[in-house]
Amino acid sequence: MIPLTQDQLRTYGEVGHLTVGSVFSDRDMQAVTDDAEAWARQELAKLAPSDRAWYVETAIKEQDVLRKLDNPIYLRPAFRALAANKTLLAMVEQLIGPDPTAFFSQLFFKAPGGGGPKPVHQDNFYFGPNDNESMVTVWIALDDAEVSNGCLYYADGSNQGPVLPHTAPEGQPFNLLIVDDIARDYEMTPAPVPRGGISFHHGNTLHQSADNHSDRPRRACAIHYGNGRTELLHSTLTYDPAVVISF
Repeated sequence: MIPLTQDQLRTYGEVGHLTVGSVFSDRDMQAVTDDAEAWARQELAKLAPSDRAWYVETAIKEQDVLRKLDNPIYLRPAFRALAANKTLLAMVEQLIGPDPTAFFSQLFFKAPGGGGPKPVHQDNFYFGPNDNESMVTVWIALDDAEVSNGCLYYADGSNQGPVLPHTAPEGQPFNLLIVDDIARDYEMTPAPVPRGGISFHHGNTLHQSADNHSDRPRRACAIHYGNGRTELLHSTLTYDPAVVISF
């Protein structure tokens, strides 16, 4: 696969996100989804009660279902291989510059029948990099991500604006979001991604996802890359430097 074209780079710069299909094969995706499900079973069995509110899907009452897991590319070789893919890294370098470094990664499950939403937010508020242009989120669709099962929505062009104030709902200190009075000023448009495709988005781009009320999962892996000069100087959450991976 060739790197990103000039038209794709222009689109990313103008609207703050870019979808690229068919980066990974069905075989690649089956390997990581199998690994994700095995990991989920292991973690559910040993999850501390204090962590359940953050990691377990509260909207699904019939059984325990994980909402997310952190640091898959550090902890799971199958996901490390995704993050180290040469074509992916070439595209990351086109977007943010040389020496890509993964500061954090997440695995989202968004289970069928009630996988919950993620409110409007900006990744740069979470990470607080020294340069807001130096980070990109790589969102890899492990399943077809569509409107019906909770794909991402973006506010086109919001990458060109500032990092906005965020707040956390009571009892959810890690769920930082832009309050409705501000978020409603931004039109959010859906960005479906086929299985094996990627949605790249700028750290300032407002984005959110909806509930999954379909009968299909919407699993995805998000990798937050910076370049070789990126430092997290003003992060609002604590990120462990031990899990940072340079490529």
